[in-house]
Parts: sequence; structure tokens; C-alpha cells
Amino acid sequence: MPFSSRTLKQPLTLLITLVLIIAASFLAPTEKTIGSNIRLIYIHAAWVWTGKLAFGIAALFGLLGLIFFRQEYLVDLSRSIAYTALFFWLTYLPMSLWVMRANWGGFFFDEPRWRVPFLLGIVAILLQIGLWVFNNKTLTSIGNLVFGVVLWWQLGGAENILHPDNPIGASTSSAIQGSYTLVLILTLIFGAQLALWIYEQRHPILKKA
Repeated sequence: MPFSSRTLKQPLTLLITLVLIIAASFLAPTEKTIGSNIRLIYIHAAWVWTGKLAFGIAALFGLLGLIFFRQEYLVDLSRSIAYTALFFWLTYLPMSLWVMRANWGGFFFDEPRWRVPFLLGIVAILLQIGLWVFNNKTLTSIGNLVFGVVLWWQLGGAENILHPDNPIGASTSSAIQGSYTLVLILTLIFGAQLALWIYEQRHPILKKA
């Protein structure tokens, strides 16, 4: 397949998956306490978990890039997945404000589950800009590895004030849990497609395929 055709096909595939995510969320069942607002939470929760997992996978490939330092594709994978994670994180943050307003009736910026991810998002932006400027394989591997570890550590210790601990996981409705699982799977697929697309823009072997 010529590269030009592939370039057009990939964004279309991403768009189709995104439409499926939205459709699965807004056709899912509501919840008796928060009503239809849970449909926003389906996407919100799937988005943050996909970003969190992507940062972790970027860290893993960063570690592999340090161990097998001559394998440049491992660093490219770490970089591409980190960019994907950053996309999810930067779109998840404004989504959080939407969910806050819909469910809490306003904004509470001192909520740890908002404040900590917001600060991590700023650090992630600065880090990726710095890694892009220096364009060094070792620095990229170390940067993504350290940031992924710090992000998981910080989020693991974040407390809740107004933010519920696990509203979907605590639900006794199999329909709600099943709907969220579907949204999460579709979002993970969307993330994998996006990471592959970014990777192919950098990797000369796939560009010739």
C-alpha cells in the first residue's frame, strides 16, 4: 500500500474508533444517583486509565531502550507512546472540569485527584518539549522511565475529598460495569492506533512499507 493511502487511512480508522467510543458511552445505561452524567464518567475514567497505562508502557520501553541501547526502535516506541499518553492526559484534564461541573455543581481545584494530575500534566509537557529539543536517545529513555514511575507513584498516593473512590467499580450493576469495560477496551484500541500512527511517522522502515 502506498504511504499516501496509508496516511489517509489511519486518521479515518482513529475517527471510526472515536465514534464507537462516544456511541458506546451514550448508549450505556444510566445510574440512579447521578443519572445520565455517568455517561461522561465512562469516557472520563477510560481516558485517564488509558493515559496512565500509556505513560507506564512508555516507561517500560524507556527501560528497554536503556538496556538494549543499540535498538533505536525501542526509544521510538517509548517516545511515540509517551506522546500518546500526553494526548490523553491533556484532553482528560478539561474533561475532568466538565465532569466536576456536571456532578458537583461547580469546580473544586484543590481536589487532589485534580491537582496532582494537573501538575503532572505540566511536568509532562515540559519534559517532552525538553526531550524533543535535545533529541537524545538516552535522555529520552531516562526521561520517560522516570516520569512514568513518578506518575504512578504520585497518583497511587493521591487522596480523595469530593472525588468518589471508584464509582463504576463499586456499582452492583453488571450492565454499568460491562458498558464501562467496553468503553475502556475501545479507548485502549484508540490509544494503540494513535501510538502506532505517531510511531510510523518517525520510523523509516514502516514508512517504506
